[in-house]
Amino acid sequence: MSGDKPAMPKGSFGHTIKAVAWSFLGIRKSSEFQEDIGRLNPFHLIAVGIVGALIFVVSLIALVNWIVAK
Repeated sequence: MSGDKPAMPKGSFGHTIKAVAWSFLGIRKSSEFQEDIGRLNPFHLIAVGIVGALIFVVSLIALVNWIVAK
């Protein structure tokens, strides 16, 4: 087993939230992106991505309604 790579520790849900938030902003280092690919749970990524998109859309709708109401 000397040729096996050491297993990377799994990313936590909080780490997933942080990675998705940076992705929404478009600010990621290539090296950090590569680490995240191997570490993060795909189901967590999908869930956090959907929730983040919903929060973004609801925020935009609220902002537009607030501006139009004035």
